[in-house]
Amino acid sequence: MNRFIPIAISEAVAEIISRRAPAAITGFVVAQGGCINNGGRLQTTVGDFFLKWNQTATLKGMFASESKGLNLLRATHAIHVPEVIANDEIDNYQFLLIEYVDRQPARHDYWSVMGRQLANLHRVHGAHFGLDHDNYIGSLPQPNSRHLSWEKFFGSQRLTPLVEKAIKLGKAHENWRHKFELLLGKMDSLLPEETPSLLHGDLWQGNVLINSVGAPCLIDPAVYYGHREVDLAMSQLFDKFDPTFYHSYEEAYPLLPGFEKRFEIYNLYPLLVHLHLFGSSYAAPIQSTLNAFV
Repeated sequence: MNRFIPIAISEAVAEIISRRAPAAITGFVVAQGGCINNGGRLQTTVGDFFLKWNQTATLKGMFASESKGLNLLRATHAIHVPEVIANDEIDNYQFLLIEYVDRQPARHDYWSVMGRQLANLHRVHGAHFGLDHDNYIGSLPQPNSRHLSWEKFFGSQRLTPLVEKAIKLGKAHENWRHKFELLLGKMDSLLPEETPSLLHGDLWQGNVLINSVGAPCLIDPAVYYGHREVDLAMSQLFDKFDPTFYHSYEEAYPLLPGFEKRFEIYNLYPLLVHLHLFGSSYAAPIQSTLNAFV
């Protein structure tokens, strides 16, 4: 039944689960849509879990940092985040075992609840922009060296590394370097400073599940302390959240004036990520944003 799982991982996970109560693995249902890791619903005699794994050498430390991120979000009690059961390395693999989210239909006030809960998460503040460790966004390493200035953090830790990488790999024209330098030179007048908020960091609809009581549940974070407008901007990039969500958030934690003029700047980062992960079709919207601001 668990033929999809490498034997070393299967044995390690069975032992971990049995520490809670005598247990055996009874089945495994492969998750659909994952493009980075192997994963799925692990069925056992003591309940279901979600298990994912990959080659340690390929994405070193990915699940250790994801585990830290999930625990950081979960500790706020602001919004449902799956419990981390274990993360470890064995043979040539690394794996992450977490609570299984039993999805149910959304409650009638789902989007209002999510708006309030995300606002509560963003009210968890840090002393610096960044984090005490680096992590990943998708399969790309995400540097998090801490800064006191938001615009300096956003430029040096988010935009510049991916722009330089894109030029080096031939995914972007050399003139992007000059364009981004001009944009970075205007950042202090474009992006307002605000107390660093704890962010999910990769907030799109695919990373929000509906849990067993019909409420939101966050998965696959790319956590750091940043400007809260980043999460709001990304939620509008691909499959925009319901308008009720934004209204509820605004009531709970009003945004600074002019957000609607800034969200395209924030979304340069996820667009650059997608350029590297999924190809050249993301170059055009990046160029369009650059043309609009410089």
